[in-house]
Amino acid sequence: MEKLDGQIERVVFRNEENGFCVLRVKVRGHKELVTVTGTVPTVNAGEWLAADGEWLTDPRHGQQFKASGMRMSQPDTLAGIEKYLASGMVKGIGKEYAKRLVQTFGRDVFDVIENSSGKLLKVEGIGKGRKDNIKKAWDEQKNVRKIMSFLFSHGISTTRAFRIHKIYGDKAIEMVQRDPYCLARDIRGIGFLIADQIAMKLGIAKDSDLRARAGLEFCLGEITAGGHCAYVRNDLLSRTAELLQIDLDIIDEALNYGLENKRLIQRTDFRGRELIYLPKLYFAEIELAKKLQALEKGRHPCPAIDFEKALQWVQQKTGIELAQAQRNALKTAIKSKVMVITGGPGVGKTTLVNSVLMVLKAKKMRVQLCAPTGRAAKRMAETTGMEAKTIHRLLQFNPGTGGFIHGAENPLQCDVLIVDESSMIDVVLASQLMDAVPLHAAVVIVGDSDQLPSVGPGRVLQDIIQSKTLPVGHLNEVFRQAASSRIITNAHLINQGKAPEFPEEGENSDCYFVEADDPEKALKLIGKMVKESVPKKFHFNPMEDIQILTPMQKGELGARNLNLTMQGLLNPRGDEVERFGITYRTGDKVMQTENDYDKDVYNGDIGRILSINPEVSELVVDFDGRKVVYDFRELDELVLSYAITIHKSQGSEYPCVVIPMHTQHFVLLQRSLIYTALTRAKKLVIILGTKKALNLAITRADARERITTLSERLKEYA
Repeated sequence: MEKLDGQIERVVFRNEENGFCVLRVKVRGHKELVTVTGTVPTVNAGEWLAADGEWLTDPRHGQQFKASGMRMSQPDTLAGIEKYLASGMVKGIGKEYAKRLVQTFGRDVFDVIENSSGKLLKVEGIGKGRKDNIKKAWDEQKNVRKIMSFLFSHGISTTRAFRIHKIYGDKAIEMVQRDPYCLARDIRGIGFLIADQIAMKLGIAKDSDLRARAGLEFCLGEITAGGHCAYVRNDLLSRTAELLQIDLDIIDEALNYGLENKRLIQRTDFRGRELIYLPKLYFAEIELAKKLQALEKGRHPCPAIDFEKALQWVQQKTGIELAQAQRNALKTAIKSKVMVITGGPGVGKTTLVNSVLMVLKAKKMRVQLCAPTGRAAKRMAETTGMEAKTIHRLLQFNPGTGGFIHGAENPLQCDVLIVDESSMIDVVLASQLMDAVPLHAAVVIVGDSDQLPSVGPGRVLQDIIQSKTLPVGHLNEVFRQAASSRIITNAHLINQGKAPEFPEEGENSDCYFVEADDPEKALKLIGKMVKESVPKKFHFNPMEDIQILTPMQKGELGARNLNLTMQGLLNPRGDEVERFGITYRTGDKVMQTENDYDKDVYNGDIGRILSINPEVSELVVDFDGRKVVYDFRELDELVLSYAITIHKSQGSEYPCVVIPMHTQHFVLLQRSLIYTALTRAKKLVIILGTKKALNLAITRADARERITTLSERLKEYA
C-alpha cells in the first residue's frame, strides 16, 4: 500500500448513497493537482486527507490515486480553513463570510465557533441572528458527521444521517447501538433489512428476542401500510418467520410479549378469525364507530323545514330540477345528523351538495367544508363558492403535542361538517376528524365508494355503507349532459365490469385507446404525445394540464422511469441538484410524499421547483402560490411528478390524463384502479397499452380485499 496526504481543493463528484467520491488534492511534491478516488462517509473542500492505496492510470482520465482507506481531518492552513468553511458544510457561511472569519480569527476560528461563539459578533455583517444560526449549523453538522461515520463503519449509506439526527438528536448513536431496529420504526427510508444489517454487525443474534419482536412489528406495519387494519394471527406468524428465517416458536413468543406489553392487540372477529392489531388502528376503528353513532343520535341542528317549499325554492334559485334520488338525499341531509352521499361521475353529487348548502345557509347554519387533499379542497371551494380546507389544515397541527389543536376537548366551531372525497380517508384520519366534530353538529360524508380505497389503512366509506347503520343517498342516474362524455359513460361501463367503448378511426371523442404492445415503444409514444401531439391537437399545456397516471412505481412504464423520460423531454435544462438518486431541476413538477406539519405540506401535494441555491443548500418549491423551502438533506420528501401512481392521484382532477396500462403492471391491475384513473380527467383521457391488460383490470373486481372491522363496530355501537 502506498500513502498519500494533502489538502482537498475540490470535490469533483460524490455519490450520496454509497460515499464514492472523486477528489482533486494538492499533494506535496506534485506540481499538478492529483485525482483521488475512494469511498468516505463525508468530505469537504479544504479538509486534510490521508489515504492508503495505489497509483493507477485510467485510460480516459490519466494518472490517479485509488484509495482503499481515507481519513479526513480539519485543515490547519489559513487557505484550507477558508476553503473548508466556504464549502457549504455550515449553513450561513458562504465564501464572503469564510474570508472574514479567517481574517478575524485565523487558525482559532474553529475553536471560536465551537466554544466562544459570542466572539463572532466582532465580524462585520454578523449579528445575533446569524451568529446563532452559524453555531447551530456547526453543532448539527458535527453530530451528523458523527452519525454518518458510525453508519458508514457498519456498511450503511449515510444519506439518512440528517433525518436520524433530526429525530434522535445527540442521542442517535447511543439509541441505535441499544436497539438498531428503532431505525426501521422511526426513520422513513430505512427499512427493516437495513436496520437488520446494522444489528448483525453490532452482534445481535439472528434468533434473538429483540430481532423477533422488531421483525414481527415490522411485518404488521408493512401489512397495514398496504391497507389492512389488522391481520390473521397465523398468517402474520408465518410471514414473519419467512422474513426472519427463524423458528415459529420464537416469533410466537415475540407475539405474546407484544400482547402482554400492549404493543399489539388480539381480538376475534365475527368470522371467528384471530386478528392482530397495532393499537393505533384498533382504537381508531372503535373511536370512529362510537363517535359516528353518538353523532347520529339527537336532533338535527337545522330548524324544522317545510321540505316541499325548500325544494321548490332551491330548484327555482338554481334553475335545476333535482332527480328523485337527489330529492330523497336532500330530505335526508336536512333531517339526519349523519349521512353518506355516494355515486360515480356525472350523477349530480356536486348539484346535491350545493342544494344542501343553500338550505343550510338560508337557516343560518355554520357550515365547514373539508377534503383530504389540497387539490380536492380547492375543487370543492370552486364548485361551492365557499371556503374549503384540507382535513389537516382544518384540524390544525399542534407542534407542541404532535397532535391536532381541534379534538374532543376543543371541537370545531360548526353546526354542519361536509366532507368530500371521503373514499380517500384512512381510518386514523377519519377518527381524528370525527373526534373534533361537536356533538350537536350534523355530518355529510360525500364520496365515490367504487374508487380505490385510501392509501393508508382501512376503507372507511365502504365500511360505513356496508354496515347499513347510517342513512346513505345512492345517486346512480347519469345526467344527459354528462352522458355525452365518453369518459363518464366508460367509467360507468368499467364499474359494471363491461368493456369501455372507444371511437372509430377519425372520430372525435374525449376518451381514446392507443394500442402499444411493446413497453419501450409505449414509453416513446407517451413522450411524443405529452410533448407534441396532445398539446398540438387539443391545446393543452404539457406541464400544467397533462398528467400521466400509472398503476405502479417500478418497471419501464412505472412512475420512476416515466418521470426520468418526461423530465428529459419537458425540462432538460436548468439549475440542478442530485440527491437520493433523483436529479431535481428548476421548473420540475414535484410531489410531496409525506405529511410535513412544520412546512404545512402534505402527502400528495404537487408543486413546481422555483429555485435551487447550492450556497445555502436550499431548494424552493411553489405549491399553489405558497413558497416552501427544503434543505437539500430533506429532498427525500420530494419526487418528480410528471407521472404519478393512480393511488396518489385520488382527490385530484386534471384537464388531460394519460394512462399506461400494460401486462407488466399485472400485480396491481384491478377495476377500482382503472375506474379511479379514468375519473381523474375533466376533458380528455388517453389509455395507452394493451387491451389484454385493460380487460384484466376490468374483470378483477375485489382483487385486493382489506381486513377491516369498522363495519362490525358500527353495528356494535348502533
